[in-house]
Amino acid sequence: MRFYIKRRLEERIVAALRANPAVALLGPRQCGKSTLARKLAERLPRFLYLDLESDADLNKLGQPELFFQHNADRLICLDEIQRLPQIFPVLRSILDRQGRNGQLLLLGSASPDLINRSSESLAGRIAYLELTPFLSSEIEVETKGANKKLWLRGGYPRSFLAQNESVSFAWRENFVRTFLEKDIPQLGIRIPSTRLKRLWQMCTHFHGQILNLSKIGDSLGLSYHTIQNYIDLLEQTFIFRILRHYHTNLKKRLVKTPKLYFRDSGMWHCLAGIRGFNDLMGHPMFGASWEGLGVESILAEFPDWDGFFYRTASGTEIDLVLEKGRKKVAVEFKASVAPTVGDGFWQALQELKIDKAYVVAPVPEPYSLRQNVQVLSITDFIRNFSG
Repeated sequence: MRFYIKRRLEERIVAALRANPAVALLGPRQCGKSTLARKLAERLPRFLYLDLESDADLNKLGQPELFFQHNADRLICLDEIQRLPQIFPVLRSILDRQGRNGQLLLLGSASPDLINRSSESLAGRIAYLELTPFLSSEIEVETKGANKKLWLRGGYPRSFLAQNESVSFAWRENFVRTFLEKDIPQLGIRIPSTRLKRLWQMCTHFHGQILNLSKIGDSLGLSYHTIQNYIDLLEQTFIFRILRHYHTNLKKRLVKTPKLYFRDSGMWHCLAGIRGFNDLMGHPMFGASWEGLGVESILAEFPDWDGFFYRTASGTEIDLVLEKGRKKVAVEFKASVAPTVGDGFWQALQELKIDKAYVVAPVPEPYSLRQNVQVLSITDFIRNFSG
């Protein structure tokens, strides 16, 4: 099985560096940011890479003004920038002083706001791009079952490429432990790792569901606002995706509470104790797993489209509404090779005046369900939609 490492994103980074003094590439730990930076080093002249998890490299920035002055003609890459949030005010003055594009490439494992509000410190000087774990469109399938493997193991490279399911599962268990015990404290956040893990495990039951903060808080003995803060933290560290409800002018009683998804299917399977595909098929949240895989695959693939869900108190529902400008598309997810949709789906299409809709299911070939409503796989959706 062959795969490529974010070729299109690599081109976007190069273009962004040509147009901006600084570019930040953000994404979860272990998703391939450092690997991508090393590939960029092969094609970009005078590339200088510093790993801020290395004490030797970190010490080089003990006198940042002097360091950047000495390397004024180089493109400097700072990996794991969240380890040194206090440097952002310094970077601002350095970027302004040199006055050229392509000075900095920052790699980070948290959102800009979580990394000391860098969006304010470097406003107008920096472009943000996101790197995700592998997506289905990034795998050239040469062996049977590659997409099923991606679904079960998730897209983190070491999990996906592990020699067997046991090694993959063990890697994800270690990722969770390291994330809780090391990565979160490095961001300056003091939350007991056991408490955050309990929350994380509790949220496995809400994957693809309406997020009930009060219920989670009652189960963990924590307040509504504390749970909200923890959920925000896990969203800003690329663990959760929060899908908001679709606002319309309809005089309907809409469900306004957001839905929660684990962004990586393999991470959800690990926390839910799902070790193999037979375990997954027998799990009561099999459908939610497929829905989460589809939502993340599509929204990560098309970041210029806004994503929402639509649901009314009467049961009218669409899993994913994609919107860009005046364009609006509906997507329903069904974990079946012979998918069917209920009356609520057709009613929602009428209420939202949607002309084009898709039912995304693990089917071998696309086919039409009705006029302008097509059934197809995640891979075919991405190929069809991008075309």
